[in-house]
Amino acid sequence: MTGKLGPDALAAALAATGAPDAAVAQGPAYGEDAAAIDLVDAAETLVVAADPLSLAAESVGTLAVHVACNDVAASGADPRWLTHTLFLPDGDPDRLRTVVDQVDATARELGCAVVGGHTEVLDALDRPLCSMTAMGTTDRFVSSGGAEPGDRLLLTKGAAIEATAILATDFREECRAAGVPAATLDAAAGFLDEVSVVPDAAAVRDAATALHDPTEGGVATALVEMAAASDSVFAVERDAVPVRPETRACCDALGVDPLATFGSGALLAAVQPDRVDDALDALDAVGIGGAEIGSVEGAAGDAAGSGDAADSGDAAGSGDAADSGDAAGSGDAADPARPAGTVRIDGEPLAEPPRDELYPLWEAREAEE
Repeated sequence: MTGKLGPDALAAALAATGAPDAAVAQGPAYGEDAAAIDLVDAAETLVVAADPLSLAAESVGTLAVHVACNDVAASGADPRWLTHTLFLPDGDPDRLRTVVDQVDATARELGCAVVGGHTEVLDALDRPLCSMTAMGTTDRFVSSGGAEPGDRLLLTKGAAIEATAILATDFREECRAAGVPAATLDAAAGFLDEVSVVPDAAAVRDAATALHDPTEGGVATALVEMAAASDSVFAVERDAVPVRPETRACCDALGVDPLATFGSGALLAAVQPDRVDDALDALDAVGIGGAEIGSVEGAAGDAAGSGDAADSGDAAGSGDAADSGDAAGSGDAADPARPAGTVRIDGEPLAEPPRDELYPLWEAREAEE
């Protein structure tokens, strides 16, 4: 039946409050519609991010927490509080318990308190839908739009971490039929444990001019979004983007580009050249891999940073204007391949974010049902 859950059924969700936090003045409770958080001792900036999640059916509660907290972490903040809106296709108590237990356990792992939310049955759905809002504080907000010409682009872990876990779980049989060994799929399913970028962001945020976490559309979409926000052009080498063997196996089996599918688990960072080693060393110190995948250039008409790095093949983006001989940078105003927000992967311009390549797989499955 469509509508709110009753008090007894709702009790399970209200009890899933994650880590305890003394700053929560009003947490989840029957009859309460809002959360109150005492910010007296907090840093000056409260960062809030919200994301819905429904398609990764097997782990929707886990991923919902990570995706929302990743957005907060990728702004330079430490995620601390969550509100959870959960829509269920039916009143099945086992389904409810599975989702809220995932939310509770994941929140506890991250040290986040679930401070409120809403739970309701909507029989128009065929799977749970979680909408998670995460909040955290920081004394230095890092936007996606702070990248500057000459900065280097770093990526942590690798492309398609989240998609690999989804393919190995939701599409396990299809991958097996395409020849992916069971041991590879078991290892790939474990990537779900790596979708958080909270530790990645904590390690690199002091060195970063900009941060962004790939989600839907993967690394390619995140690059386009970050380049547009920074009013710059990004030059990236595909072979420099880390892709794990398990990711390659699952993506190749089902015809998915690892750079164009769900990428939670990786973090993009723009870093000034003299801070690259600092950032990579900080990641290494907490056991997280990282790689330099490209550079930031000025957009067409931007005299400060045209640099022609991609034209000369200089992945470091050093601003070498030797081709034109113009030290100030002519701006290449006539070059249509270099508007702000363009990403050049191996020299080929990508101005629009790609549609995530997992969607056709879900759509094909639904068409067969």
